Amino acid sequence: MPINILMPALSPTMEKGNLAKWLKKEGDTVKSGDVIAEIETDKATMEVEAVDEGTIAKIVVPEGTQDVPVNDVIAVLAGDGEDVKAAGAGAAKPAPKPAEAPAPKAAAAPAPAPAPAAPPAPAPQAAASSAPQANGHGRIFSSPLARRLAKEAGIDVARIIGSGPHGRIVARDVEGARSGKGLKAPAATPAGGPTLAPSMSDQQVRALFEEGSYEVVPHDGMRRTIAQRLTASVQTIPHFYLTIDCDIGKLLTAREEINKQAPTDKDKKPLYKLSVNDFVIKAMAVALQKIPNCNVSWTDGGMLKHKHSDVGVAVAMPGGLITPIIRKAETKTLSAISGEMKDFAARARARKLKPEEYQGGTTAVSNLGMYGINHFTAVINPPHATLLAVGTSEERPVVRGGKIEIAHMMSVTLSCDHRAIDGALGAELIGAFKGLIENPVMMMV
Repeated sequence: MPINILMPALSPTMEKGNLAKWLKKEGDTVKSGDVIAEIETDKATMEVEAVDEGTIAKIVVPEGTQDVPVNDVIAVLAGDGEDVKAAGAGAAKPAPKPAEAPAPKAAAAPAPAPAPAAPPAPAPQAAASSAPQANGHGRIFSSPLARRLAKEAGIDVARIIGSGPHGRIVARDVEGARSGKGLKAPAATPAGGPTLAPSMSDQQVRALFEEGSYEVVPHDGMRRTIAQRLTASVQTIPHFYLTIDCDIGKLLTAREEINKQAPTDKDKKPLYKLSVNDFVIKAMAVALQKIPNCNVSWTDGGMLKHKHSDVGVAVAMPGGLITPIIRKAETKTLSAISGEMKDFAARARARKLKPEEYQGGTTAVSNLGMYGINHFTAVINPPHATLLAVGTSEERPVVRGGKIEIAHMMSVTLSCDHRAIDGALGAELIGAFKGLIENPVMMMV
């Protein structure tokens, strides 16, 4: 019996992926564990291994296909002794699920195509309805294409007036909504509730600039994910910020001495070379152990108090950033942290990180010191309750005992989730960090 090869879920939140490349072709024999394809998620490119043995009878989804839903059939495998041609001939994409039934032909037009003429306006009673009703529970009916187009345009599908059968929202309705047509008024804000300014539509933004004066660069999956997560963060997490200056003179001296004493390989190259950021990661990890009420994640049902300090570290990469995580960082040596970070950074830029290497964590560090930035604030990345923004180290005049001296200073700013951490508690954490980073030997105690 033919075996269906499905689009795998490479992370708990993955819904779709891009089939970047087939590493096997139709007619190839594969065995369990063979790498057969490369799948792109919003953050990484991952290899897919065969689970069963057999011959690839049919490739259903060609390489280069984007937004392939999880669990869709991407290829068919003929089992041992099975007729390969027969297995391939019987391969077909699965029928659409009832909840995602195809929309009418008019709704299936590609996004750039001109929208067909809108049907007659609905009767006044229907137009007054706040949303299309189907079962008395306010469910909004819309085609999959319409939902995707609305998401890409940044339009709340609940605000679009549907023109399809029974008020169903179809692609032409979204196209009309892009230009401000066929939109319901925003829902009234409850008394005392927050007021969020509506975002401008694509057309509204483009109308502010001369035609031909700009180039439209489509967002990739990573950029969309960053936008969605950080927008949700600033809208749902009450941030507050604490800044402190740290004298890292002792750290720089210790770093220089440790790097001088580093063992070498057979080619006389040092096995490690510590950076200031390695000390920052270690200090933040140990500080969270000293102030355990800050090593938390907020959930509506209760506070998650973490036993270990899993420190995410922001790594810039083409088109965005990713935050690989040093697990149990409080237990690791500086050289081990340095080695992990070098490996993570290289694989992150090649989009080769595994989901478990960048998902989760209990805090994060973002360091822009190498760009000459001396102070900035950063947006918390859920499920973290804190994020440490690190500026450059520089020589500054400081007053000690009534005298002006020159010291190597570094400013850091702690972003805190006020739901989980109050001001005094956050001050304890950044104070603990300062004590450790200024006296690095205390990280080893």
